[in-house]
Amino acid sequence: MKTITACFFGHRTINETEQLKLKLCEIIESLIVDENVDTFLFGSKSRFNSLCHETVTKIKVKYPHIKRVYVRAEYPNIDDDYKAYLLENYEETYYPKKILGSGRAVYIKRNFEMINKSRFCVIYYDEKNSPTTRKSGTKIALDYAINQGKQIINLL
Repeated sequence: MKTITACFFGHRTINETEQLKLKLCEIIESLIVDENVDTFLFGSKSRFNSLCHETVTKIKVKYPHIKRVYVRAEYPNIDDDYKAYLLENYEETYYPKKILGSGRAVYIKRNFEMINKSRFCVIYYDEKNSPTTRKSGTKIALDYAINQGKQIINLL
């Protein structure tokens, strides 16, 4: 059976409302039921990412076959204790070898990795509240996902 994957990315801070949580839950469940998504990729460093992980974890009770994968942008090599700690909340974790040596761009390259492996990208991108002095990491990831022809679901 072929794995169908979705990833999440978004702003570090979000306007977290009950409406947003409900919409996110509906989208994730629809991806599982209607699109046969069975693997969800997560990064780190944003409240949106944490909210998505919390939501998928709750939904996993109903759909125990789904897999949560943490794609690390830090710590290419981890010891068994840290891996065991991560695997308390994920079924798998890995560090993409191709992002080694990326420096400050490591999170952008990690997001590209997640996008490349996914059919669907669930995002939280608020153009009105994005930085104007620089391009946001979320905007960079969104542009990349569009260029790669991914199916994008923006919660805003």
